[in-house]
Amino acid sequence: MRLAVAVLIGALGSVGMWSVVVALPTVQVEFAASRGTASLAYTLAMLGFGSGAVLTGKIADRYGIVTAIGLGIGILGLGYIGAATSSSIWQFILVHFAIGLGSSATFGPLMAEASHWFDRHRGLAVGIAASGNYIGGSIWPPLLNWAMQSFGWRTTHIAVGIFTAIAMTLALAMLRLLMGAGVRRSHVNAAQPRVDLRLSTNALTAILSIAGVGCCVAMSMPQVHIVAYCGDLGYGVTRGAEMLSLMLGFGIVSRIGSGFLADRIGGIATLLIGSLAQGFALLFYLFFDSLTSLYLISAMFGLFQGGIVPSYAIIVREAMPAQEAATRVGIVIFATVIGMSFGGWVSGVIFDATGSYAAAFLNGLGWNALNITIVTALLLRARQRLVLA
Repeated sequence: MRLAVAVLIGALGSVGMWSVVVALPTVQVEFAASRGTASLAYTLAMLGFGSGAVLTGKIADRYGIVTAIGLGIGILGLGYIGAATSSSIWQFILVHFAIGLGSSATFGPLMAEASHWFDRHRGLAVGIAASGNYIGGSIWPPLLNWAMQSFGWRTTHIAVGIFTAIAMTLALAMLRLLMGAGVRRSHVNAAQPRVDLRLSTNALTAILSIAGVGCCVAMSMPQVHIVAYCGDLGYGVTRGAEMLSLMLGFGIVSRIGSGFLADRIGGIATLLIGSLAQGFALLFYLFFDSLTSLYLISAMFGLFQGGIVPSYAIIVREAMPAQEAATRVGIVIFATVIGMSFGGWVSGVIFDATGSYAAAFLNGLGWNALNITIVTALLLRARQRLVLA
């Protein structure tokens, strides 16, 4: 029951990650901004999401997940009201930091919390908890696109702020009831780390963070720019929003499947498989751009990459102390968000400079190769440790 409510909260809170992707073309036109400048709204949302993951992770470790999410709800609602009343592109961009911050507690810290509820099926539980973000991603883009076309982007942002504040508060009250008043979790009897990489906690956190930047620069290209890309090709932003929804819908399957796989082969091996598959999918965007092929590639991309980010949370729980889980997951999530925000911005800049997204896809492949190299080294180190043991 807790896990089901956690998924609902994750789906509602994830709107902070996806609304700007749909609004980007409309806002760009209204404020007469360049694609690169408009993309900074996504960058600020991701930076808020990442820094908030660290902050709310610390709050969750110290005061409990209910307190962390409660703070996020208030910030998220105010952020959407601020976006709706923006008088300039820079005000719209800056307020997205608050929107990202408000959403942050509903992802990384929530995954870490779910990892404490299960032992034998921990990977699957984390994957399911993380899928809330993609469930929201499959629902919010087409819904927001319809609302913005019907009522305007400003009215839509106000409605989102009010609706999420009410719905998430009710869901959080249910979670608090199921958790027994949401008191701080005790880790006295928590299981010891299962994986020993002969690295300090700080060193492993840094390595995972670098890997997270690499994979998410690659991941951001289709997720951030697919709507605008379809508009440039003449298919319309509605088609792009449908592709984003399809991508994230298949990402749900990937996240749950990766959790199931991680319970059998471990988080590091699961992460490597996801990274290799993501690079494979990116290649197809370079060679095919028909409407049908873009639908198919977007579905494939979502199916291949959805389990990557949850794998980091699983690795943290496999190799680090339980009492630091939410904080460490938050730090690694911050790194992945830096990758998403930088990737979203630099892809827009590359487009402005070249007039196409081909070079942006190549840039993503290069960063993905960095991630594969790091994760392969960790996997080989883990195997070496097993042999020496």
